[in-house]
Amino acid sequence: MEDPQNLLESIIKAIVCYPEEVKIIKKVDKIGILYHIWVNPTDMGIVIGKRGDTASAIKLIVKIAGYKTNSHIAIKIEEPSKEIYETKQKTKTI
Repeated sequence: MEDPQNLLESIIKAIVCYPEEVKIIKKVDKIGILYHIWVNPTDMGIVIGKRGDTASAIKLIVKIAGYKTNSHIAIKIEEPSKEIYETKQKTKTI
């Protein structure tokens, strides 16, 4: 059985244009596991999808994977910081 975090990372990296910029942080508390996801700003629309359909499907798949380990899993797609992204772009072009 695949670890929910590896499954999540595989799915996200498979659909985005910049897989090297995908970042996932796992936070565990009493309630369950929360995965924070950051992607390149240009990939946000792909990850969220029309009306949030893609994000909902990803959340459902990872939640089902969590059921096998009796884990409550939640996912939060974080808004990328434009300042950080712009700084990265400037350092790449210099």
